[in-house]
Amino acid sequence: MQRDENATGSAAAAVVHSLSQRHETLATVESLTGGLLAASIVEIAGVSRIYRGGLVVYATELKATLADVPPDLLAERGPVDPDVAAALAEGGRQRCGADWGLATTGVAGPEPQDGKPVGLVYVAVAGPTGVEVRELDLDGGRDHVRSAAVIEALRLLAEHIHASDEAAIEGLETTDTAIPAGGKTAAGVAGNGSGAAAESVRDGLGTAGAGRR
Repeated sequence: MQRDENATGSAAAAVVHSLSQRHETLATVESLTGGLLAASIVEIAGVSRIYRGGLVVYATELKATLADVPPDLLAERGPVDPDVAAALAEGGRQRCGADWGLATTGVAGPEPQDGKPVGLVYVAVAGPTGVEVRELDLDGGRDHVRSAAVIEALRLLAEHIHASDEAAIEGLETTDTAIPAGGKTAAGVAGNGSGAAAESVRDGLGTAGAGRR
């Protein structure tokens, strides 16, 4: 459990630092993790600059009323579903007015839910780079499944931040070739900032990966 806590803290610190450098904001929507994701984020100093808030929508109907998941989707698929996870992430992003939305839904156990096995978890991110859902098959007890879901959600967000940084750096390099030499300094400074953000995310990814199952 201590290893999970260390990995979670490192992953959370990496994304908070990177979003702070980018002046972007984050919202969370949680089902099985029940606030654990939000708690891991607000443990980091300076988080008020990037964290807008979060929703804990444990009951199925609250996923519709609070996080704007289509009721017919919930009726057809149930709460543990990749499209539901995507809708949760985008719904939280819109509801909280954030640049990024991060969501978790799944079965922590000890019993299966609606035919879905214990350890089946979906984490989703919605943001400037689009929406992605990742399916996880986690083992261990209830506490470990919930902790691992938090780590993997943060890992997914970090990967998208890194991808966005890489795209920004490529754009700056393209701009450099199209502007006079006198304008190159400003682009170079901006590129260094994006590179630092990307590097911090890579550091966090390496640590978070230690808790991945």
